[in-house]
Amino acid sequence: MSYESYLAELLRPLGVYDLREGTVNRGELAAYGGALDGVGAELDGTAREMSLATAESFGLERIEALLPYRPVCVTADQRRRALAALLRVSGDSFTPAAINDTLAGCGLNAVAEETGEPNHVQVRFPDVAGIPEGFERMKEIIEELLPSQLEIGYKFWYNTWAMARDRHPTWGDAMAAALSWYGVATEHDPWV
Repeated sequence: MSYESYLAELLRPLGVYDLREGTVNRGELAAYGGALDGVGAELDGTAREMSLATAESFGLERIEALLPYRPVCVTADQRRRALAALLRVSGDSFTPAAINDTLAGCGLNAVAEETGEPNHVQVRFPDVAGIPEGFERMKEIIEELLPSQLEIGYKFWYNTWAMARDRHPTWGDAMAAALSWYGVATEHDPWV
C-alpha cells in the first residue's frame, strides 16, 4: 500500500475531507505520500545495506574499508561470504578447520591441508580448474592470514583427458564451444 492510500484511509473516518481522486485534498495527500514513499524506499535500502547478510553495494564497501584485505570476488553473495569469513578471524584461528574457515575470506573455496611435514601446508582450490583468476591477490591474502611460520605450497588441478572427452568427444566440439586448449583443460562442469 502506498503512503497516499494509507493517509487517505487514515483520514477517511473523520469525514471532513473530500478524498476522491482528482480533488485538492487527494492531490495534497498524493504529494505527501510520494515524498514518504521515497523516504520509505531509502530507509529500506539503508536497512538492507546495514546487514552483512543482505548488503549488496555500499554496505559491502564500508565493511571492506574496515578490513586490511579486500576479497577477490565476483558476485555480492561471494563477497558477503568472504567478508563474513574475514570477520571471524581471531587469534586462535590456527586449527586446520579454523584455518580453512579463515581462507574462505579469499573469495574462493580454498582448502589448506597438512602435508605431514612440520610447518608445511598445501593450499588448493577444489572448485576451480587451473590457476584461479586473481590468484596473485588471493596469494597475498592467504599468506597474511596463515601463521607466518608455515611454508605454503599451492596445488592446482586440471581436467583429465577422460573429463574433457566426456564434455567434448572431438576437438571440433571443443572448437564449437569456443574453447582453447587451456579452456578445455580448465573448463568447470557447472553440474558437479
